[in-house]
Amino acid sequence: MPSWIWQHPDWPRLTWQADALAPLLRQVTLAQGALLGRAQGSEPELRAAFTLDALLRNIVDSSAIEGETLNVGSVRSSIARRLGLADGGIPAEARSEGLARMMWDATANLDAPLTAARLLQWHAGLFAGDAGDANLTGRPLRIGDWRGTDTMQVVSGRIDRPTVHFEAPPRAGLEARITDFLDWFNSTRDDAALDPLLRAALAHFWFVTLHPFDDGNGRITRALTDLALAQGERQSIRFYAMSVAILADRKGYYAQLEAAQKMTAAAAPLDLTPWLRWFLLTLLRAIETATQQIDRVLGKSRYWLQHRAQGLSAEQIKVLNRLLDGNQPERDGFAHGINAAQYQAVAKVSKATATRHLADLVAKGCLVKLPGGGRSTRYRIAWPALP
Repeated sequence: MPSWIWQHPDWPRLTWQADALAPLLRQVTLAQGALLGRAQGSEPELRAAFTLDALLRNIVDSSAIEGETLNVGSVRSSIARRLGLADGGIPAEARSEGLARMMWDATANLDAPLTAARLLQWHAGLFAGDAGDANLTGRPLRIGDWRGTDTMQVVSGRIDRPTVHFEAPPRAGLEARITDFLDWFNSTRDDAALDPLLRAALAHFWFVTLHPFDDGNGRITRALTDLALAQGERQSIRFYAMSVAILADRKGYYAQLEAAQKMTAAAAPLDLTPWLRWFLLTLLRAIETATQQIDRVLGKSRYWLQHRAQGLSAEQIKVLNRLLDGNQPERDGFAHGINAAQYQAVAKVSKATATRHLADLVAKGCLVKLPGGGRSTRYRIAWPALP
């Protein structure tokens, strides 16, 4: 009886229950289309900003999934230069440049076939500047090359009685397995019978199962997933980051991968329905998160377009921007609007000035006064009507 899915005689002929996934697949497709339409209908400057944010969060959160913290400013600078945006004058680091180069290639070069050489280049970029690092065996990392001959296992627990969560295929024959995957990936790009979102999920699972590198397999797999999603959308512009949603459910991510890897019966079909469902739900959360962020940015843009000629003071503009930028308004106590005392603290003005400013903002249509009176009176943003 095989222990791992890749030992099954039918591997890699993966199966799934199409009817069970169809409603969720339609929901994700609709959300994806709505997000792309909303973002593409915005001004070019905003589209560039959305793309920068999506690429940055994908890189940073994909590394965070593996427990690595990056220099966000340096990574942002490297991406901005590729988008033709201001880089903030932050010097480029080798690691940031390598990561940006990998992500840019994965999302911009959609027509280029996926090859072994391309994957090895991604791996070299992933570990740019880290030639002296060691792998789990204590030997130097094989950067820009396939893993060595040691058995590749993911384990936890006591050293003398470890729990093996996953074991990759042996090193012997790895190149042939990679070739099979690459042939499938390139041949299914325009396969009308395979939904692009399911293709991305299958590619993710298949490649992480091969685990072809000493280290960085998860990050390369997620970059590969971004390539598959971009090819499915037929555009290189990115507006959402799948790694953001994976990081938010990192425990579930590893649990789903582990469960799908383990075989309980040699004759069982290679049914990946649970993994595909988890992938689609996670992708939906990523799209919804991006949609909310884009709506906030577009709303702020419309807001200032409406109020830019109101003759507001610097203090009023500061408070309004704080309210408009609040991704988590409860953090500042503004979840239910702002009161005079909070306005006074943020704007650093007297109580009388705060009261006068708030009344002026209500009169100009910038804020709405909520029900209540006295010290409990609160005010919220008067959002412009959608076009």
